[in-house]
Amino acid sequence: MMQTVNCRVGECSLAKEGPPLELLNRATGVSCRSVQELGLLFSISQTLEKSLDLGDIVRPALRRMQGFIGLERGTISILNRDTGGFLLAEAIGLPRGLPPANYLDMIRPILERTVESRDPVVITDLAVWARKQGVEEDVLESLRLADGVGMVSVPLKFDEEAIGTLSIERANTNFGWESDLRILGMIASIVAQAARVRRDAAEQIQSLRAENERLQEEIAHGFRPENIIGSSSTMRSVYYHIEQVANSATTVLIRGESGTGKELVAKALHEKSSRRNKPFVKFNCAALPDSIIESELFGHEKGAFTGALAMRKGRFESANGGTIFLDEIGDISLSTQVKLLRVLQEREFERVGSQETRRVDVRVIAATSRNLEEMMEAGTFREDLYYRLNVFPIYMPPLRERKCDILMLADHFIEKFAKRMGRKPIRISSAAIDMLVSYHWAGNVRELENCIERAVLLAKGQSIKAHHLPPTLQKKSRAESSEVATLEDAIQALEREMIVDALKETGSNLAEASRRLGLTERKAGLRVKKYGIDVSRFKS
Repeated sequence: MMQTVNCRVGECSLAKEGPPLELLNRATGVSCRSVQELGLLFSISQTLEKSLDLGDIVRPALRRMQGFIGLERGTISILNRDTGGFLLAEAIGLPRGLPPANYLDMIRPILERTVESRDPVVITDLAVWARKQGVEEDVLESLRLADGVGMVSVPLKFDEEAIGTLSIERANTNFGWESDLRILGMIASIVAQAARVRRDAAEQIQSLRAENERLQEEIAHGFRPENIIGSSSTMRSVYYHIEQVANSATTVLIRGESGTGKELVAKALHEKSSRRNKPFVKFNCAALPDSIIESELFGHEKGAFTGALAMRKGRFESANGGTIFLDEIGDISLSTQVKLLRVLQEREFERVGSQETRRVDVRVIAATSRNLEEMMEAGTFREDLYYRLNVFPIYMPPLRERKCDILMLADHFIEKFAKRMGRKPIRISSAAIDMLVSYHWAGNVRELENCIERAVLLAKGQSIKAHHLPPTLQKKSRAESSEVATLEDAIQALEREMIVDALKETGSNLAEASRRLGLTERKAGLRVKKYGIDVSRFKS
């Protein structure tokens, strides 16, 4: 340790790195060590403003302390709240190649005692202490722990909470540890504040990341209804909206093209609500003529019209306590819209041929593939009914906007129809997959389901090939219409596809694939070479 002697400020080497010269000039007559301490604290304080990384803060601090105190080793350890152990934030002076964890394990009892007591701990001879703790000589040798070297460990305290330790090793001198404890205590206080702020910020960021991952996982898996297939971003948005509105009585309007699965969304909303054990009544507004829609929705009394031989409850009455799903709501007439508006507003109606008002507790979910906004402008859809229905809209994307779900949907339908036909599930060839993905799917999921049912029925082998798909899928797009393909090109493309499928099914066994194709192994090998097929790609 350096002796404390009086000197002029201008002769102090560390004073240049400390406070402004005006402040130091006023400190004339103060001991050199005091000026050095002030410079050290000032430089550490400046470091805190330059980085949010704790390692960037403590590393320069330890380096400055190494020159100031004459320490041989220095460490800053942060307490892990979750495990109660220590994390070695930074260490200097360790032998090259020595894992820092080995050093941390040896001094752990000292660090634990420092945190528990919240007071400094001084070990006058670390080597003697380590031998008493049972540390083996080869460990001491690897640490290059010399006799006569002591350790002092001070707690990093913030609001009386010990969040870690600052510890140094240096040779024992005649000056003791009192002056070192004073400066280490001040440095520990500065570092503790920085460490606390950064640890809290890091924990908050980690918590936000964990919460974000949890929400993403729930949206991708937990929120996804069992009856809906898809993991695209647009479908995750649908799942999120279902989860948000399901357990309420809010009227929902499901928008989307025909065949996108709007009825499945309505079913999911009912099953995730508190009405799940009550009736779920479906009604397609476009399936019946306007003359009998009113009777179907609200019921009729006996003799209300010709053919009304008995009283009959309507769909709203049958759905009492549960959910009614009105599909293709845009197809109902203006007269029916007026009566439907009353049910939505007041939850009451009269049967056809009756003047008795009946009340129902029913949740309304509507769906349409029409543009209701254009219909309002044309006067074919009531504006007040639109706003009563469009309380919480959910948009079902067309299949062309969620092409990453096509293969998942195709696999689901293959399994469904193979099981129905008593067959084992089969796979889809690469050429068939390309056709499925490139097709525009005007009929959406319903069209895909019909295509897969046809393909499963036609496929006699272990895979669905391109020629098993409907001819509509094999038509060229407008971009390809200008390209002229010869019959020879089409034959070669089919031949290559069949060879690739045979190799996939046999795990790249060329001999077995040749037998399945009715070729000799030599001819099959020549065709493989001709089409540049990498046989090794299909090994099991």
